[in-house]
Order: sequence, then structure tokens, then C-alpha cells
Amino acid sequence: MSNLFSRYFTIGRLTVATVLTAVALPLAYAARPQTATLTIVNNSSREIRHVYLAHVDLDDWTADKLNNSVISPGQSGTISNFSWDQQQVKVIGEDQEGCFLTGVVASDNSPTWTITGQTAVDCGSGVQANQE
Repeated sequence: MSNLFSRYFTIGRLTVATVLTAVALPLAYAARPQTATLTIVNNSSREIRHVYLAHVDLDDWTADKLNNSVISPGQSGTISNFSWDQQQVKVIGEDQEGCFLTGVVASDNSPTWTITGQTAVDCGSGVQANQE
């Protein structure tokens, strides 16, 4: 009887361990930061002087990712090898007048954010408006 109990107890522990592993592995993989390269296409009339990243539902901005570069109207810029721990990333661009433009992109391998004349602009008045 003792061997039978021991055998079932061991099989039960293995079953529990297998189930926990099957549940934990996908969760651990999803939480791992992904590395991506972001392309910013500036199809607006504004010169983008600073770019920040943040979680979609938070205002936890990173440091400036342009590193003293600018993205002129009609030009593109790249932020290489940034790590992100969610499926989407909020991108905030700041122009020469201190106005902010915001977009949300998927944080897959090579996301692109295109700034256009229709991208909402916040110049500190609290009112969001489109560019002219």
C-alpha cells in the first residue's frame, strides 16, 4: 500500500509541475522585453527635435531618443535597438516650438510612425489640434 501511495503522490507532483511550467513559460516569454528599431517618417511641416517613448497608458517618458539629431520635414529618422516590454509603444515627438505630437505603434521588429499634417498637436494649451 505504501508503494502505491508513493507512486500516485509522485505522479501527482509531476502533473502539477508540468501544468505550472506550461502556464508559466508563455507568461515569462510575454514579459520579456523585445528589441526593435523604430522608423519615424516626418510628412509634416514641423521639425522634430526630440522623440520620447512611453507605455501606452502611462506618462513614463524615456529620455530623448534622437540624441541631438532632428527629423526635418520630408525626412525620416531611426531609433535603433530599443527594448520594450509591451506589444505597443507610445511615441512622442516634440517640434521646434515645444509642441508635442503623439502616436501609438506596435513594438514588433520594425515599427514605423508616420507624422502627417493630420497628426494631433498639443502646444500646451491642453487643446489638441491638427497641424495646418
